[in-house]
Amino acid sequence: MTENIPEIVGLQAFTDNYIWTIRKAGYAIVVDPGDAAPVLRHLAESGDQLCAILLTHHHPDHVGGVPALLAAMPDKKIAVYGPAIENVATVTHPMQGGEHIHITAPNDALRAEFEIINIPGHTRGHIAFYSNNLLPEGALFCGDTLFAAGCGRLFEGTPAQMQASLQSLSVLPAPTRVFCGHEYTQANLRFASAVEPNNEAVRARSEAVAALRKDLRCTLPSSIAIELATNPFLRWAAPEVIHAAGQRLGHAPATDIETFAAIREWKNSF
Repeated sequence: MTENIPEIVGLQAFTDNYIWTIRKAGYAIVVDPGDAAPVLRHLAESGDQLCAILLTHHHPDHVGGVPALLAAMPDKKIAVYGPAIENVATVTHPMQGGEHIHITAPNDALRAEFEIINIPGHTRGHIAFYSNNLLPEGALFCGDTLFAAGCGRLFEGTPAQMQASLQSLSVLPAPTRVFCGHEYTQANLRFASAVEPNNEAVRARSEAVAALRKDLRCTLPSSIAIELATNPFLRWAAPEVIHAAGQRLGHAPATDIETFAAIREWKNSF
C-alpha cells in the first residue's frame, strides 16, 4: 500500500461474494458486508478501525452482516450509507442518487469522496458509489448492477430501467476500476462468447480469466473500458449483439432497450 493511495481488498464471503474493503493508515471502509465474520477477522488481523459502511442494495448477502458489525463496536458511531427507498434498518445516511459524500477518518488518515449514482433495475433503489479520488483511475462500487462481463437479474426493475442504469455507468471515465459484488466473470464470459462469437476481446479476456480461476484467483476489478469491449449488456449497439437479440426475438429489435431485454432474457436461461 503506497503512502497516498488506499488499498482495496476483496474479502471473500459465502460462495462468491466480495466485501470490498478500502483501507489506509489503520482505517477501513467496507462495501456490502453481507457477512460480518470476514470483516471482523480482517479488522482483528490488520488492526484497522472501521469508519464507515457503504451499502448498494437491500439483499441479505450484501447487508446481512451490518448488525453484527455494529454490535461488535458499540462505542463507535459508524455511518452506514445505503439506498433511501429500500428497507435497510441499519442505514443512518439514506441516499437517493445525486449526492456527494465525504468520509474522513481521524486526522485525515483516510479520506474518501463518493458520488452516489441511482441505478435501479436489479432492485428498486439500487445505488452505486463512484469516487475519482480513491485511485488514480477512479473507482466504482456497483453491487449487483454491473458485473464483469455481465449484469444483475431484474428482480424489481424493468429492462428499460436497467439499460438506463448501465448506460449511466458506461459513460464514466474509461479507466475507472469496477468493483462489483460477485465472482461471476468466467460464467459471464461464456455467455458473452455465445452472444458475440467473433469478438476477439471476449476471447482474449476469457483466456486470461480462465488462467486466473484455475488458481482460484480474483478476476476483479475490471474497468469501464474492458466492459465496453466485452460485456454484451453494454454492447446493445454492436451488430453481432443486435443480430443475437433478433435471433431470440424472431425479428430485428426496434430499440436498444429491446436488444438489451432480449439478451437479458436469454441469459436467464443460459
